[in-house]
Amino acid sequence: MKATQQLKDEHEGIKIMLNILGQICFRLETKGDFDEKHFEGILEFLKVFVDKCHHGKEEDLLFPALEEAGIPKEGGPIGAMLEEHRLGRNYISAMSEAFDGYKQKNKSFSQGITVNGRDYIALLTNHIEKENSVLFVMADSRLSETIQDELFEGFEKIETERIGPGKHEEFHHLLEKLGKIYLD
Repeated sequence: MKATQQLKDEHEGIKIMLNILGQICFRLETKGDFDEKHFEGILEFLKVFVDKCHHGKEEDLLFPALEEAGIPKEGGPIGAMLEEHRLGRNYISAMSEAFDGYKQKNKSFSQGITVNGRDYIALLTNHIEKENSVLFVMADSRLSETIQDELFEGFEKIETERIGPGKHEEFHHLLEKLGKIYLD
């Protein structure tokens, strides 16, 4: 499997979680509450899988390989992707802070959850589209099969080191479970 295909496959799981997050935001806006345990799982997925693991693979391995292949970081697609990763981290942090207030039974924090949740969904949906249709296409045309294989091996190492053995499967189970609750 190409390294870029692994990232595209991960994007599919991320998009499912973004849809679930959208349903949580809708429920919070219309009913005034939501399952806090489910939201904790979503935040963990976003912080650990999306940011530490998926974005880590891109930032630590793919983007440097693309720079080496002649794709500029500054003023180019890599710089734009890095900025969007940074913005995404800010939205996750703001959602987490709002959730901490919400758990203290202060319902006024629900707006911080929904506003940042919806902004994060919009950012990442657009971000994924740009990576899939522009950046990964560039990568596939410029990176040799050998480099793709090396990246894939590096991705596996990052996954093991950053999220630990078995955690990927736990996240798949979480996606399946929450998908049945919020998307069926």
